[in-house]
Amino acid sequence: METSTTNGITVSVETQYLPAHSNPREGKFIFGYHIMIINGSPYTVQLLRRHWVITSADGILREVEGEGVIGQQPVLAPGEGHEYTSFCHLETEIGRMSGTYLMSKLEDSSFFEVNIPEFRMAAPFKLN
Repeated sequence: METSTTNGITVSVETQYLPAHSNPREGKFIFGYHIMIINGSPYTVQLLRRHWVITSADGILREVEGEGVIGQQPVLAPGEGHEYTSFCHLETEIGRMSGTYLMSKLEDSSFFEVNIPEFRMAAPFKLN
């Protein structure tokens, strides 16, 4: 599990290769990732946007931006958390992702970014 904390917001990520959805012969490698966000700050915050940087083993870089996470813009009071699961499609057996969430502190409508720790994705057969 990869974890980082920015401005009191902790983001943890776990990944797994999804062989049932992948097809290595066609260069289709699907990885699931589960994210837990914990608000350890003294403020109520809202996750507004996400920005991902996805890099495959062949050096191809993709960026993905959008509102919220999986169609939600969760509001987290101090001590609360939010979890979600999503997936990433790669054309190589190995890759990595990192990024940021844009958050708003509801108390004063200020914005700040929270780092999503870099995490690696690797098909198990590539590790042996």
